[in-house]
Amino acid sequence: MALLALAGGVAVANLYYAQPLLAPIGASLGMPPAAAGLAMTVTQVGYGLGMLLVVPLGDRFENRRLIVTAFMVVSVALLCAGLARSPAVFLAAAFVCGLSACVAQVIVPFASHLSAPEARGRAVGNVMSGLLLGMMLARPLSSLVADVFGWRAIFLLSAALVAGVAACLWRFAPQRHPEDGFRYSQLLSSMWSLLKANPVLRRRASVQFFLFGAFTLFWTAVPLLLMGPAYGMTQKGVALFALIGVTGAAAAPLVGAAADRGWSRLGALVALGASAVSFLLAWPGGAGGGTQLALLVTAGVLIDCGVAASLVISQRAVFALGSEARSRLNGLFFFIFYSGGAVGSALGAWAFVTGGWPLSCLLGGGMTLAAAVIHLLPQRSAGSAAS
Repeated sequence: MALLALAGGVAVANLYYAQPLLAPIGASLGMPPAAAGLAMTVTQVGYGLGMLLVVPLGDRFENRRLIVTAFMVVSVALLCAGLARSPAVFLAAAFVCGLSACVAQVIVPFASHLSAPEARGRAVGNVMSGLLLGMMLARPLSSLVADVFGWRAIFLLSAALVAGVAACLWRFAPQRHPEDGFRYSQLLSSMWSLLKANPVLRRRASVQFFLFGAFTLFWTAVPLLLMGPAYGMTQKGVALFALIGVTGAAAAPLVGAAADRGWSRLGALVALGASAVSFLLAWPGGAGGGTQLALLVTAGVLIDCGVAASLVISQRAVFALGSEARSRLNGLFFFIFYSGGAVGSALGAWAFVTGGWPLSCLLGGGMTLAAAVIHLLPQRSAGSAAS
């Protein structure tokens, strides 16, 4: 489980290295400021497509081989990103990186398969804590490395790290052979039927679409605010600010254990409430100053913890829908989830350039409100009661 958590964190971190580096990447490659968010958007789009095209293979092929192969593709894509000299090459590499890094979502159901049903929430929470740590440490790590060595260094270093983790997985990870019988075309065609047949999946994925969109919008716009005239921070300052996000990963195992005890619905409401309050606290932050910075820090903690808690609760509910389709269910869930992230990344850069920090907070708060409305809508069937 520790190795799987590490692998998941290393894989998913590659989706976020560019987030605090949009300004230097754009300036180096000649991208206009309003289009800088494309570096994140294409990665998220690639990751989302991978949910539909790659993750379902976890229900068909031996999991260890699939994971290691995808890791090697990620390593090559990172190398290309670090060496890119034009926006087209960088964006193509970012897309391939996102597409292949989606194998992190093969790792999570793999961990679920290895755990007993009564401990599934805790197991998923433990592995998800690795993914969340990767996601949240990626921003400060990339800022610190870029501050010393330039933005290209983080992609080159990560290429070597991913290759090393792939070797460890090949040597130490257990094998898992899914039951045979599915062709690739059957896997893909079955996904629409799974989506239609599972109201819990639709509800949970829709909530996470808007919640994760708000999360990526916040973390795309806030580095632009911190490095602007209101605060005048360097990459190092942005890195220290981003370290607050690590607290969100700490919540994952605790929330998973609470969900195993039947507290899923209460936990989901608390998570949504924390995410909504975060944007109310963040609103005054655009003015600059010590008090406003403290409010931004608090907002960052709340939205990270809220998204982490809601994600673990949602995944536990989705994994309970069926063991043999678990990779496909997870692929559908994360396709919708990361589609929200792609929208939030694009909106974050555009909103900040167009309407400043107030517009960013308005859009982010609206996305958290939409997530809360979907969660509170009347449930149509007994089968969705657990949602």
